[in-house]
Amino acid sequence: MDSIGERLEALLRECNPAIRRQQDPVDFIHQYDEPVDQELAGLVASSLAFGNALAARRSVERVLSALGANPATTIVEADRDEIFERLRGFVHRIYRDEHLAAMLWHAAALIRVHGSLGQAFVGFYEAAGSDFRESMAGFADALRGDAQTRNLRHLVSNPRAGSACKRLLLYARWMIRPADGVDLGLWPIAPSKLVIPVDTHIHRISRNLGLTRRLTATWATAEEITAALRRYDPDDPVKYDFALCHLGVSRECPSRPDPMKCERCVLQNVCSVWTRGPEISKTTTSAQEAGELRL
Repeated sequence: MDSIGERLEALLRECNPAIRRQQDPVDFIHQYDEPVDQELAGLVASSLAFGNALAARRSVERVLSALGANPATTIVEADRDEIFERLRGFVHRIYRDEHLAAMLWHAAALIRVHGSLGQAFVGFYEAAGSDFRESMAGFADALRGDAQTRNLRHLVSNPRAGSACKRLLLYARWMIRPADGVDLGLWPIAPSKLVIPVDTHIHRISRNLGLTRRLTATWATAEEITAALRRYDPDDPVKYDFALCHLGVSRECPSRPDPMKCERCVLQNVCSVWTRGPEISKTTTSAQEAGELRL
């Protein structure tokens, strides 16, 4: 295993999932016991996981509180008007009550037909001949339904359109990766099929490590980073995502070299920002400021 793989494994050993999870939207899933409720809570939490972290957590909590102790049962037994009423007045960034209500109504339809969101996804996976991207696209189509407003298309991204689909891939990671205190391993899909959710943190750190040279976060970028990570674990390449992301979220990985932080980082000796200077981070930061990162 080369030095990057060794450093990534060291990062995993250093990461404390129990503490990090408290600041992560995945924590909401662990408040439920029934898999069908965990799936529904995960859909809500991942869909709203963008923007300010505290604001996102408040929005997720607002929605799940409105759906009660058994959110999956609530939406399955409710009609569309009741779901809307429960969410009336909800706002998160560009999303409104009607957008989230539409997604949840379509999620309820999938549960009614297939028994769970997981079984619905398995159906799309089998129909797509185990093509993961096409499986995700079919699942996303079903969650959006026929009447697709611009905001609903943003809430549930289309993998076919080239977007990085960070939130949809985050949801898949939570559901598919083996249960490890963070992810749940609820869906019977091989973790090797997963594609890493690329947000600004994953994109920047991946460029620093040489896992990608792409300046924009697209589906192709996510596939390139995942392919690089398969060198270190072909069966579970996305296992590094949680630790890498929280390295950025915690600001322990700064945008530019910082001796106080960099010298205690386990990735220091394989990080181009440290070994080659700040030019890499400046390029990435410029792309972010130009609004080129499609998340």
